[in-house]
Amino acid sequence: MKNPRRQRRRRAGFTLVEVLLVLVILVIIASLGITNYARSHRKALVNAAKTQVDMLTTLLQQYQTDVGDFPSGAQGLDALVNPPADLPNPDKWGPEPYVAKGRLPLDPWDRPYQYEYDPGAMLPRIWSMGPDGTSGTDDDVGNW
Repeated sequence: MKNPRRQRRRRAGFTLVEVLLVLVILVIIASLGITNYARSHRKALVNAAKTQVDMLTTLLQQYQTDVGDFPSGAQGLDALVNPPADLPNPDKWGPEPYVAKGRLPLDPWDRPYQYEYDPGAMLPRIWSMGPDGTSGTDDDVGNW
């Protein structure tokens, strides 16, 4: 006859190996989810920056249509919010700021967009310095 006490002890709960195996599986699943989330989040921020750069480019084209030229490098994107002091004909600017709510958006990493205009170019360059915050690196997002 079998010992009933021994049978009860075997059925009483999980072994340490079973618990550790379940924990390992949960950690693997969680790490996969976090990795996918981080990748998706970075991609969403880059797409948001691209959309904002496109919006600013469109607003600059409207400015150019109204005023006759793009803002100079010194005037920068602020010319979409406030009429530059050195405009030849200030009456052509506006009636309201070109940017909604009268303020320029920051990029998704909370930094201002960069602006550069060469009068020989068709469009000014607008870009975000990207996640690393350094201009001129591979992660910059711009209208080029």
